[in-house]
Amino acid sequence: MSKGIISKDEDYSQWFNDLVIKADLAEYSPVRGCMIIKPYGYSIWEKIQAVLDKMFKETGHSNAYFPLFIPKSFFSKEASHVDGFAKECAVVTHYRLKNDGNGNIIVDEDAKLEEELIVRPTSETIIWHTYKGWIQSYRDLPLLINQWANVVRWEMRTRLFLRTTEFLWQEGHTAHATQQEAIAEAELMLDVYADFVENWMAVPVVKGRKTPNERFAGALDTYCIEALMQDGKALQAGTSHFLGQNFAKAFDVKFSDKENKLDYVWATSWGVSTRLMGALIMSHSDDAGLVLPPMLAPIQVVVVPIYKHDEELENISAYVKGLTTELRKKNITIKFDNRDTQRPGFKFAEYELKGVPLRVAIGSRDMQNATVELARRDTRTKETVAQEGLAEHIEKLLEEIQQNIFKKASTFTTENTVEVDTYDEFKRLLDEKPGFLSAHWDGTPETEQQIKDETKATIRCIPLNNKLEAGKCILTGKPSTQRVLFARAY
Repeated sequence: MSKGIISKDEDYSQWFNDLVIKADLAEYSPVRGCMIIKPYGYSIWEKIQAVLDKMFKETGHSNAYFPLFIPKSFFSKEASHVDGFAKECAVVTHYRLKNDGNGNIIVDEDAKLEEELIVRPTSETIIWHTYKGWIQSYRDLPLLINQWANVVRWEMRTRLFLRTTEFLWQEGHTAHATQQEAIAEAELMLDVYADFVENWMAVPVVKGRKTPNERFAGALDTYCIEALMQDGKALQAGTSHFLGQNFAKAFDVKFSDKENKLDYVWATSWGVSTRLMGALIMSHSDDAGLVLPPMLAPIQVVVVPIYKHDEELENISAYVKGLTTELRKKNITIKFDNRDTQRPGFKFAEYELKGVPLRVAIGSRDMQNATVELARRDTRTKETVAQEGLAEHIEKLLEEIQQNIFKKASTFTTENTVEVDTYDEFKRLLDEKPGFLSAHWDGTPETEQQIKDETKATIRCIPLNNKLEAGKCILTGKPSTQRVLFARAY
């Protein structure tokens, strides 16, 4: 254990909370269910945001921004959408406070809004109201818009990064001339998410479709990526929705096609959030702290000097200055921690806790021998290497660390994905060896709900690469043509 972090094998939930706070990622807010993202945590989110934003723009999307407040009447226009979010909506009813004369601040009842406002839980309604004025002809399509924003969903049970009342995210909202184009867009964005989560976050995912019970409110089809955390619970890492013409009809968004015929446009929406931070932490970290993949680590390399005299520090500093120049040319972030207020051992523990992928220690003897000591965060191993060619060695080592972290997580996911054929075995494994359980289901929402009520396990997805296979539903024994992935989830 490190700096008061409980072992993840002892209490995984407490381990996660301890780690988020001790590693300076976030802390609790005075507002229940909200969090303050601290600079180190936000710098990771900034890297996530920067990479995804580039990927969105490379696929033709542009950023815009829409209001935080949404007229309540907008929500009544798409029935299934309002049903899906009604219990989580925060509502603004007044626009002014006043002093009651006794030193108490109260709501001014004379300042009641004519129409109540919903604090954005998601933006489909305000965006589709706006799109009505932007779309008239097929020449205006496709319309490919993304926004980076905060949203509010009044959660009853909250956890830092995983489920908070307010969180940060991006939400894409696109309009298309045909059903086929919209479906292709939803599938494309799912691939973008999977690419990012696997190749930058080093987290393996399963791409699939949600069942009707688990679809986004107002969608005809929801695609998702599901990841397995180290405690065997699943985490939905991203979703992409085919909305059909539901929102276009609700907000009367039509276009004239090349034959001058009017039709409703076809829509998608898709998003990921600061929940990805939770996935990043829970997929890789250990009892000593964070383990960050180099491609998303705010500091990829930290250099800690070990010296007794100022002259020794000057010699080390001169060498590190040249190394810094070389690494920055390779777009590798490096920090030289020459603070004289903390001992090297303290610094070693601090950067281990914060998940810095590679630590370089240099002492006076290293300067004499033209060597350095390298310590890897992923394997917690050390080696002494020559100073000559160090920048190239570090570059290769960071690539190796990225691959090793992904390989370890992939092995874990494979080893904890099990096919089950009976309900008794299903329930036993959920308690004894949680993970992804691949099982037959009869395709009915009633069976799905009964399994959820009895075991707290949900169908995470119907994998896109599913092979057809005759079988019997684990609960009802009715015929089934394919397996689906069940798990308990965050």
